[in-house]
Amino acid sequence: MSKTARLFRYLEPIFFAGLLDDPVLLVKIRPLGRSLLFDCGKLHHLAKRVLKQIEAIFISHAHMDHFMGIDTFLRHVLVSPRTFDLFGPPGLADKLQHKLAGYDWNLAEAFWCSLRVHEIHAERTVTWLFAGPAGFARRLESDNPRSDATIYRNDYLRVEARLADHKIPVLMFRCWERPSFAVSESALDAQGLVRGPWLAELKKRFYRRFAEDRPLTVPVRRGEEVVEVQVDEPAELYRRILMRHPPASIAYLTDVGFTPANIECITGLLKGATLLVSECAFLRQDQGKARNSCHLCTSDLNLLLDLLRPGYILPMHLSKTYNGRSEQLYQELDLPQGVTLLKLPEHLLPRPLFPCDVPPPDRFK
Repeated sequence: MSKTARLFRYLEPIFFAGLLDDPVLLVKIRPLGRSLLFDCGKLHHLAKRVLKQIEAIFISHAHMDHFMGIDTFLRHVLVSPRTFDLFGPPGLADKLQHKLAGYDWNLAEAFWCSLRVHEIHAERTVTWLFAGPAGFARRLESDNPRSDATIYRNDYLRVEARLADHKIPVLMFRCWERPSFAVSESALDAQGLVRGPWLAELKKRFYRRFAEDRPLTVPVRRGEEVVEVQVDEPAELYRRILMRHPPASIAYLTDVGFTPANIECITGLLKGATLLVSECAFLRQDQGKARNSCHLCTSDLNLLLDLLRPGYILPMHLSKTYNGRSEQLYQELDLPQGVTLLKLPEHLLPRPLFPCDVPPPDRFK
């Protein structure tokens, strides 16, 4: 998705799957050298160093093609003395506990990683810790009400989530980049503010979230004179002169039915995203299959694109029944003005590895 790189200041979205593969969206946080992972079906093709740099994982739901890769992830990060956060729908902690119970952990060490699972309910978040040094024993950490859609944040982004319906609860996500410092030239002129070093100081305080909001001296033009004025609340000054534009964002939508309730939820959370990564499991002629399985087809995605108006659309998670004819999906999409289509190959890797591809042991003598 190199076309979208210039749209983001801190984030770099990378789609580690083909059109017919299990969806795997990685979002690199460039200043941190860390990443967020959205869904984890097959992860065998991701390098260990990529998995070890993951800060948090966001699971839309626990169907195999969205969750089975958690075993691969844990295999690679097991001896990393960190706590990894997982966010998912109600019941995710039980499912993870059952998966972990399938292994013996009698050799647990103090330096093993831990997993913190945040179950996102409609009105609350329930958090459980699976402590690696204790053999991934589970304990309740918190059960708190949700005040808004935000479920995760750091210095460079925040992630919002809402529940939708896939015959089970499923989460859709929107990852917002933190706004960058930008001032309006017209606002500066309207208030008589003279450009100078004070803007650099204001910028520093902005990126520190005005943690130390001391008075700031600024030059103001009054008639023919420029006078120094003390501003007691620089944060309020910035709100008056900022250039107002929505921050860049990445929307992730998969495995939802085309129902009125889901459409309302989708538009409420994802409208106007810079990049929309959305499932499109079926072609137009198979709309009945889409309805029965609670997925989207191309005609559904066309209607959603008209409502959401993202800057870019990356369709993904097409049914494997269309192997060899996936180009039809792109032919059936009717993009609104201003929406740019991004295309994927059918498969990220051309084919599985066969025995004949593996060198014989005597080659290494």
